[in-house]
Amino acid sequence: MSFVSRNCTRGGLTIATTTGVARVNFSLKSQNTAGAAFLIFAAGALGDGVVSVSRAAVSRVNVTPLGRLGRTTEIKIPTQLELWSSHTNPVPFGEQRSPERSRVNFGIALANAAFNELELTFSPHDEAIWCFMRPEGPPSFTPTLLRELIAMRRLLQRQFACLQPGEAAPVKYFVGGSRIPGIYNLGGDLNFFIKSIRARNIDALRAYAHDCVDVAYHMTVGFHLPVITIALVEGDALGGGFEGALSFNVLIAEKSAKFGLPEILFNLFPGMGAFSFLSRKLDAIRAHKMILGGKLYSASELYDLGLVDVLAEDGQGAEAVHDYIAQNRRHHAVHRRVREVGLRVDPLSYEELRDVTDIWAEHAMRLQDADLRNMERLAAAQLRRVRRVPGQFCNEIRDLRGDVRV
Repeated sequence: MSFVSRNCTRGGLTIATTTGVARVNFSLKSQNTAGAAFLIFAAGALGDGVVSVSRAAVSRVNVTPLGRLGRTTEIKIPTQLELWSSHTNPVPFGEQRSPERSRVNFGIALANAAFNELELTFSPHDEAIWCFMRPEGPPSFTPTLLRELIAMRRLLQRQFACLQPGEAAPVKYFVGGSRIPGIYNLGGDLNFFIKSIRARNIDALRAYAHDCVDVAYHMTVGFHLPVITIALVEGDALGGGFEGALSFNVLIAEKSAKFGLPEILFNLFPGMGAFSFLSRKLDAIRAHKMILGGKLYSASELYDLGLVDVLAEDGQGAEAVHDYIAQNRRHHAVHRRVREVGLRVDPLSYEELRDVTDIWAEHAMRLQDADLRNMERLAAAQLRRVRRVPGQFCNEIRDLRGDVRV
């Protein structure tokens, strides 16, 4: 990208870019050579690093103060509502497309994706992508599962970016569930936590937590795409699994599913979105109560609280998702707009979620041996649960609540 200067003798420099035109005033009488260097550096930073100035004698430059310069060079970036209309996908800001580009095939893209702990399918009938977790080892958010969830989100964003101008998006919904019978997700990778804490590796804990909230944040905003996210909970969702389910726009749960935040049992707290989501969906008082109480809740209890949107009979969760989509598809655009309005009125930022995880990681490094032993008990229960010992993890939580005053 090149920048061209004009009107130098009349005290004006125009910087032309592919995204807009900015004017910077200067005076030939000034002795501010540092300002000239900054001006050229800033021009290069705005583009591709190639700067062409038509007047070589710019050794005496008086750059406009940054406050005024910011007002004169501001380029308006379209909002999410401007980028996506109700039915079509306009050209994203600053991107040009070739008219010869072929139609996007989400089914082929998902089939070609190489994931080990995710199963992805595209349903044209539902206009939905179905994503099922199948972690290897404990039924938790393993580091591999988190990396694949982030890679999957980026894949979807790339697919949407390839849509032709005016081409209707073939995907309106994203459904997230689990392939483990009776389990949605039992939360954080406790063995990874224990190993990192004992090795005094806070950087590993932070990196893991940051990946968690990357997934949660983008689920809440629909990946910054015209997509409504739906959690399909057909089994227990505990700790980070509960937090993950709360991050979806819609939560559909079967009646036998259990929910809870057991972190208090080993003197930790859920740091991957629980307070942010609960305080917005309920209020701060009830968020404190759920986080500090360590209680298990039934799907019916959470439905009464308004945290579960659709309560399904056991074995009918997937059918409930189909029904929800069929009943609400024609209101899809309105639902997206209401989500955007909600995030505008009560914003949830990625920075907020990351800041909380940093507090969580610092606190985790201060856990005592007794706390880590309780964490080990729950980690062992996670493994027994995946080996088809019904209710093992929930029973272990109840036993710990009896041993630990909460």
